Amino acid sequence: MALPSFETARLMLAPRTMADIDDCIAMDRDPEVTRFIPGPWQDAAAHRAFLRGRIEADFGDGLGYWSIRAKESPRQFLGWILLIPADAIGPGIEIGWRLNRLAWGKGYATEAAMPVLAHAFQTLELDRVIADIAPGNAASIRVAQKLGLAPSRPTTYHDESFASYSMTRSAFEADIARQ
Repeated sequence: MALPSFETARLMLAPRTMADIDDCIAMDRDPEVTRFIPGPWQDAAAHRAFLRGRIEADFGDGLGYWSIRAKESPRQFLGWILLIPADAIGPGIEIGWRLNRLAWGKGYATEAAMPVLAHAFQTLELDRVIADIAPGNAASIRVAQKLGLAPSRPTTYHDESFASYSMTRSAFEADIARQ
């Protein structure tokens, strides 16, 4: 199954490609954007190799990364949303997001994540989706909560403490029924 594209009221989500790599690198070089995410952000060669690996990876049917762009300014890269095996190895399936600082505080992360979450449960029929978030990352925790993900357990990422949020398909379906 090819990775679908999505549209929301304000956003376009398209499968991330190598054409997005320079935008991703520029976003990741902002230390505020990557403050809570360990990675090779300051090593140019390692950073490019990491991104190339993620862009070219086959995470499974219907799984991957989507680049986010505003409908009103389609050339402007706002960030990305992912739905991949946790830490790219699994077994759980993780939803995650990263946005340029210019896109912060506008509700874009939640708006972009909603169709990806629906895709996870309605199209892929996943039983559970997780989001591992650094405890100090209040903005991402708010996005997870707005999506209906609930705290589930502490975890670690690259030997750092993270909190795991999750949602089951039955909880997603109950949320849809209430709307």
